[in-house]
Amino acid sequence: MKSLLVKLTILASFLIAFAGCNEDDELKDTKVTAVKMLYEPTNGKSVVLQSSASATVYFEWEPAKAEDGGMVLYEVAFDKEGGDFSSPIYRMASDNNGGYNHATLSHKQLNKIAGMAGVESAATGKLIWTVFSSKGINDIVAAESRVIEITRLAGFADVPVDVYVTGEASEGGADLSKASIMKSTAAGEFEIYTKLTAGKSYNFTDAKVGTPRKFYSENGLLKEGTTNSTVAKTGVYRIKLDFNVGSTVYTEITDMQLFFSPTNSFLFSLPYLANGEWKATSQPITFKQEGWGRDERYKIKMTTINSAGETVDEWWGTPNTDSRPNSSSPASYYYLYPVDNDQWNGKFKFAGELDMALVDMSVLLQAENPYTHSFTKVGDQ
Repeated sequence: MKSLLVKLTILASFLIAFAGCNEDDELKDTKVTAVKMLYEPTNGKSVVLQSSASATVYFEWEPAKAEDGGMVLYEVAFDKEGGDFSSPIYRMASDNNGGYNHATLSHKQLNKIAGMAGVESAATGKLIWTVFSSKGINDIVAAESRVIEITRLAGFADVPVDVYVTGEASEGGADLSKASIMKSTAAGEFEIYTKLTAGKSYNFTDAKVGTPRKFYSENGLLKEGTTNSTVAKTGVYRIKLDFNVGSTVYTEITDMQLFFSPTNSFLFSLPYLANGEWKATSQPITFKQEGWGRDERYKIKMTTINSAGETVDEWWGTPNTDSRPNSSSPASYYYLYPVDNDQWNGKFKFAGELDMALVDMSVLLQAENPYTHSFTKVGDQ
């Protein structure tokens, strides 16, 4: 009995001590000063948002102080004009996971925040912003707030779930049921690799049956309506649509080549077929003899022309493996990822059976599946 009482006394003492530590920690956590002054952007600054991924706005403020001399954490908060930040429409940690007295917000983020405040697409409206400081909980609002005027991007409040390309200029022609689906790459963002014919019209839809919503491209902007789009040159294009900001980006694909790392050269080009597939047939593959064995490393170069008319090389390879595939290798071995132009980085390896063989090779940049490629030994078909 006495032993039980001793154990209960020790346990009670431990719980009291633990609670006391928590209370002390909580008290320490609250002891930071409010931010006294906001630096950037200036009060009333007007920002016309741009669709570029690199467009940002820099926010900065006077550092707060912690009683223990340690780090202070910050959050930038936004509210509707006339609000008091008791329930901000948006809060986010400053740079360095809240550790810096500044924050960098992209134009896309500000476009989203302005939309939450009720500012319509392509319209101009005002927000107020301030900063909360804390040691992790019990944050304190800054002594001042500022106004920022935002002109929103021409995005869409109602973003379609699926998007298709259709019309006489498209691969499926004017038959809506044959429209080509686009790949969803992020929320509200879609892309497709497809051929378009000059002098004919096409548009984008949110369905391939019935009477779907229609969208079109005009001077880099994505708009809703029955107006048709056209291209000046027949070619294979990568089309990117961003419904969040109402933008379109067209990139012409002029060549797809197999690069052989050991010789730092290209073995052959793959002509475009249709539906996001490039294919070369009956092409010879021969590994390079080195002192240590047969070298079989390769990757893929895609030559493009951007909207400014500049030729840009884009490379496809893998970050994942450095071994030859075999019949047991998963399909994911051949998945394509953007890599740099280094002779050796991001390379694949040919299967051993392809040495000194004729092969058919396909590159598949299709919406329905991961981007990938394949080889078939001629005679094995």
